[in-house]
Amino acid sequence: MQRIGELNPELIQAMLETFAMIGVAIPVAVLLGTPLGIWLFVHAPGSIAPQPKLHAVVSGLVNMLRSFPFLILLIAIIPLTRLLVGTTVGTAAAIVPLTINAIPYFARLVEQNISQLGAGAVEASRAMGATRRQIIRNVLLVDARPGIIGSITITTVSFISYSAMVGLVGGGGIGDFAIRYGYYRYETVVMFVAVVLMVLLVSAVQWGGNSLARVADKRI
Repeated sequence: MQRIGELNPELIQAMLETFAMIGVAIPVAVLLGTPLGIWLFVHAPGSIAPQPKLHAVVSGLVNMLRSFPFLILLIAIIPLTRLLVGTTVGTAAAIVPLTINAIPYFARLVEQNISQLGAGAVEASRAMGATRRQIIRNVLLVDARPGIIGSITITTVSFISYSAMVGLVGGGGIGDFAIRYGYYRYETVVMFVAVVLMVLLVSAVQWGGNSLARVADKRI
């Protein structure tokens, strides 16, 4: 444990870098992915305002970005990353691919959350003369709130692991710490501590997300 004490400043810095990556990528994904997910639901064939051809194009793009292997995406958008943040290494550079990957990922989850509500609430709102905006804001988003909170939790947990992956290309964070100070130097204790910290972080996020979802669920 003496070695961990020596590396404590680097470990704290790595944790802060991980928090920075997730703290930017996930809020932006929620901010942009939520309206995108709503759009995908509203304009799907047979939905509130179907636009089959445009929906097929947007849905295809979402599927393409969501299914792109993260490490390949990380490399493929290097020119865009350099354009946006002026560098291709470090925490700021890692945030760009994380965010780009998280937006369609979260959008698809939001679409699924709303789709699972069924058509009953929408039809009842229409019968009462509600507008499309009122249906979305006062019915769909309210009823889907626990599911959306759960989706935020799932996205955060998934992208904590992705943030560790960017350590392979010098992206910073716990993954970078584990690779540089544990894997490359054959220090098993350092690797073990990094893994434990990741597990604790994921567990804390999962517990917090589940608790918020229960509070938001009107059925409980």
